[in-house]
Amino acid sequence: MYRRVAIVTDSTACLPAQLTDQLGIEVVQIQVRIGDHTDDESRIPVPDLVSAMRSNVPVETIPPDAGAFFWTYNELAAQGVRSIVSVHVSSRQSATVEAAREAAGKVRVPVHVVDTHTCGMSIGYAVQAAAKVAEAGGSVEKVLATAQRRFDRSTELIYVDTLEYLRRGGRIGAAAALVGGVLSMKPLLTMADGQITPLDKVIGADRALNRMLDIAIKRAGTDTVDVAVEHFDAEEKASRLLRKLRRSVPNVRQFMLTQVSSAIGAHVGPGALGITVSPV
Repeated sequence: MYRRVAIVTDSTACLPAQLTDQLGIEVVQIQVRIGDHTDDESRIPVPDLVSAMRSNVPVETIPPDAGAFFWTYNELAAQGVRSIVSVHVSSRQSATVEAAREAAGKVRVPVHVVDTHTCGMSIGYAVQAAAKVAEAGGSVEKVLATAQRRFDRSTELIYVDTLEYLRRGGRIGAAAALVGGVLSMKPLLTMADGQITPLDKVIGADRALNRMLDIAIKRAGTDTVDVAVEHFDAEEKASRLLRKLRRSVPNVRQFMLTQVSSAIGAHVGPGALGITVSPV
């Protein structure tokens, strides 16, 4: 189908490939380096990444270069799209937006690069909603407004077993103040002003997850929402969280269970869990 507006995002949006293919969303890959090996994160097996992290092998994430965005935008322009909306991870967490903006100035169609100031399925749901508007023939202004409304209203809740991986990767932000706490203290984090920020701290993993669940239920309220449970190497715990949310959140249009992208996993560490609440 001919589209006036094309949607581009990066792989931290955590959308399943089947969904991006169905909605015609172009995904530019962030890269992950494990030791001396670098590849697109979609080609990095999660067990290999987890094993490397637990063995203290150096792990690094690398944003796409401007060339990756240029060729994606140029191909879309060649297909006849009139505008491109490119929606990306917070500029305070990655240089991805900077690369996208550099490429945008070299393409013959308008490219609107959007810094969401968030990550994960808060981006994913915004991109999905924007793509549906574009598919229906919506204007670029309507597509942009749809994406903006979704990520602005979304809540991203994050549980990590340890802050060590965030500290190693330099993504700890305002949560740095929690480093060095007692080992049984489990931090709950969120995204605020584009960076990872402390939300609460609870003694014990089970209590922390129950607290995160309570916050998610409260944030959802009685509005119609989309809810995602995200995890990195913690599918069983994520499934339990999802079952509890199904019983407790009354007006959910879409539930999703997904493993976060390897680029996010490289920073939050094995055992991390997240809940995204995105009002429709």
